[in-house]
Amino acid sequence: MCDCNAALACARDHLLPLLKVAFNMIRGVPKEIADLKDELESMEDFISNEDRFADEEEDKKRSDAIKARMKKLIEASFDIEDVIDDYIFHEEQQAPDPGCAAGATNCVKTMAHRLQIAYTIQNIKSRMSEIKDTSEKDQAFRLQSSSDKASSSSAPNINNSLFQNLRQAPFHMNEADVVGFEEPKRILFNWLVRGRVERAVVSIVGMGGQGKTTLAKKVFENIKVLKQFDCHVWITVSQSYSKEKLLRDILLEIYKQQGKDPPQSIYEMNGEPLIDEVIKQLQQKRYFVVFDDVWNLNIWNDIEFAMIDNLNGSKVLITTRKMNVANSFKRSSFVEVHELQGLTEEKSLELFNKKAFHNLSGCCPQNLIDISSKIVKKCKGLPLAIVVTGGLLSCKDRNPTEWYKFSENINADQSNEYSIIRKILGFSYHDLPYYLKSCFLYFGLYPEDYIVRSKTLTRQWIAEGFVKEERGRTLEDIAKGYLIELVNRSLVHVVSISIDGRVKSCRVHDLVHAMILEKYEDLSFCKNITEDNQFSLTRVTRRLSMATSSYNLMEGIESSHVRSLLVLEPNTLPKSFVRAIPAKYRRLKVLALSSKQLEIPHDLGSLNHLKFFGFRVIGEKYSELPKSIGMLVNLETLDLRSTEFENRNMPKEVCKLRKLRHFLGDSLSLIHLKDGIGGMTSLQTLSKVKLDDGEDENDNRVVELIIELGKLTQLRELGLVVVSGKYMSAISSSINKMHELERLHIFGIKLDIFIDLDLNSPPPRLERVKLFGYSNKFPEWISKLQNLVKLDLPRLKEVNDAMKLLQSMPNLLSLHISGVPDYEDKLERLHFEDGWFMNLKELYLRDFCSLSNILIDEGALGSLKKLTLWYIPLLMTLPTGIQHLKLDVLSLVDMKRKLVRSIDPDEGEKHLIFKQVPSIEIFFTTIDRARGVY
Repeated sequence: MCDCNAALACARDHLLPLLKVAFNMIRGVPKEIADLKDELESMEDFISNEDRFADEEEDKKRSDAIKARMKKLIEASFDIEDVIDDYIFHEEQQAPDPGCAAGATNCVKTMAHRLQIAYTIQNIKSRMSEIKDTSEKDQAFRLQSSSDKASSSSAPNINNSLFQNLRQAPFHMNEADVVGFEEPKRILFNWLVRGRVERAVVSIVGMGGQGKTTLAKKVFENIKVLKQFDCHVWITVSQSYSKEKLLRDILLEIYKQQGKDPPQSIYEMNGEPLIDEVIKQLQQKRYFVVFDDVWNLNIWNDIEFAMIDNLNGSKVLITTRKMNVANSFKRSSFVEVHELQGLTEEKSLELFNKKAFHNLSGCCPQNLIDISSKIVKKCKGLPLAIVVTGGLLSCKDRNPTEWYKFSENINADQSNEYSIIRKILGFSYHDLPYYLKSCFLYFGLYPEDYIVRSKTLTRQWIAEGFVKEERGRTLEDIAKGYLIELVNRSLVHVVSISIDGRVKSCRVHDLVHAMILEKYEDLSFCKNITEDNQFSLTRVTRRLSMATSSYNLMEGIESSHVRSLLVLEPNTLPKSFVRAIPAKYRRLKVLALSSKQLEIPHDLGSLNHLKFFGFRVIGEKYSELPKSIGMLVNLETLDLRSTEFENRNMPKEVCKLRKLRHFLGDSLSLIHLKDGIGGMTSLQTLSKVKLDDGEDENDNRVVELIIELGKLTQLRELGLVVVSGKYMSAISSSINKMHELERLHIFGIKLDIFIDLDLNSPPPRLERVKLFGYSNKFPEWISKLQNLVKLDLPRLKEVNDAMKLLQSMPNLLSLHISGVPDYEDKLERLHFEDGWFMNLKELYLRDFCSLSNILIDEGALGSLKKLTLWYIPLLMTLPTGIQHLKLDVLSLVDMKRKLVRSIDPDEGEKHLIFKQVPSIEIFFTTIDRARGVY
């Protein structure tokens, strides 16, 4: 007995201190987590400096040593992120305090979990201390060394106060600002419009960054060139391409120009049937097809038979960096090759000044003329190098000393033609703050030349945690600011912008994309997996971008540390791979899947951290959304656009997603969410959703759902489709409560549905309104919207009344008005009076069957840039007074041929319009089509 008591006493003496230590560790976890968050930000800056030092280090061994230490730091930072995420998720699932409020079992589990986290934190701290101690000594040595020779070798460091000035920079380089292409444009124009009847191939050859694509676009969009052709198609090829995808893209573009939806069979075609379909579409046409950025010698073998020579004067234009690729097309009946030269010194300086001194109208200050000239000479006439350099220096102090320091650092290896661009891109990259670097590197997850929607991109940034919170601003608005800053530095190219200047889509230049991929290995940022590359996943692999359908490649891919998984090319994914995602990638925050055949994994429960879920099936229907979607409690974005579900009803479990901010559907019904959607108060976007399932006759259920929608007071965008007119009163009541709403789109179930909203208290921040249907009278509440930018009105009977109420709205930039074909008091004359719509940039007039006269006073529509006239069959002449406008685009769709012939640039009596308007588009979407676009 004594021995037992002694043993117990001994155990107590040993265990109590251990339990006390463990208790203190558990109690200290919340503070440790807070400290880790601060430590993580410090580490990010530290890693950024290490990365710059590694690139600047001339000694390869020292550079490799820095990179090795950097990888250890990166791995430690990833572990910190993981432990923070695990802690936050576990705490959110438990009671606030692991004491009496929780049951005994939950209390023990929580304490055990915290103890495990505490030990993990200790391990991380120990590793970090050792790595950072060595790194800090090395950095101090390098900083001291660099300061001794700062006058000649120090690259300009970022000035955070100046960084804020980026918001004042030009939004993007307009095509009109590009210089130096006048002579090559003239040469290409002559080749393309000459009268040869055989199919001809024209090649533009030049190194990367020389402006091949820009030149090709200038020719492609030229009015006189396009007038020669029945159809015109632009295809981006890039280094890795699929023969089937090229041919399918040609078909999709042809259908798009015809205003038709492509048949489903196109997505299922391969091989010979696909070639035959392209031949069928081009058989009777004089076509103009551009293949941009061609690398592979075999591409002509893949597409030649589809590019039928119908002796109709068709043209194929290619751009390539390789002369042997251009020469490989010489088996064609006729080939012309234009080798692009660099810009002259004069043109180079003109382009640089436009970018660097945008706020001085492109005029270089006197004190910077000499150094600007020296910097531009080092760019060797390469437009990309000039534009990126100008973008970088545009946000710097205009201090000649600093600019001379920058110039001295551009000492690239003259034997490498890309060294100048690499050097400048390196400066621009290291000039970014850490949080912008991650956003910039994210472009590498997308394939080369991939055009990404800006909203999709910024939502993925937010899901990844790249976007830092700022008081009084939403994460979405902050992320938009990040994108603007990257655009203004010319690291990101804007593909399309909205009417009010916002980025709609963007991409990076292929040389910028290549530089990003080089950084991936050093920073363990991402692995890009394709059919032809070798790869191996390591513990620090953080993101995966896949462009393969090979089961063998995918089978060996597994890492619970991966945060983003993107499959963007519409290949056929193995179902076994998709089903295994929840088990293999438990830490995913971003999951974007696109495939011809795809199924959502039914067991989504283990994806606790998922914040962005994008799902796109091309050419095949999927049965339904699994109920396990409700287990993604951290989900912020659910993107189901372009996905066909046989069961169009959303499962009621979606209501559990209380953090969901953006739901983007494709005619999915919300009827099963009527008892819970009102609790999803984080929702900002609810787009393209239906209120009923088309089968239920119980109107009360739909009204209950609409009432619930009125509780979503944080909504910024609401898009309802297939709406019945009987619910307009209930919808109006709910919209009146959505004070943050900025976009409202309502599409009637049919064209003749009346969209008569009665908003006595319309959301004051509404910027875009689209109402698709009929209306008995003009919705007068619209005239109260002082922030309205874009308006698509329903079909109105009293158009003149609407014009009088809208003509003085201060911020209205785009207006789309449609007539009522069967209305008795038909509109015959439309008059835009002096002073009307002075800020309007776009005007669309459509379906006015009795309108025969449009009059524009000299003082009206002073800012109009685009005028579209769509099916106005009695209008035989252009609007009277159109010569007073400063249009960029005149678009005529399904207009009478008499009007079209009157503006023919060679024979028409109104041909002088071509001297006034840079771009005139003429489309015929009916069966009786005319030739292409002028």
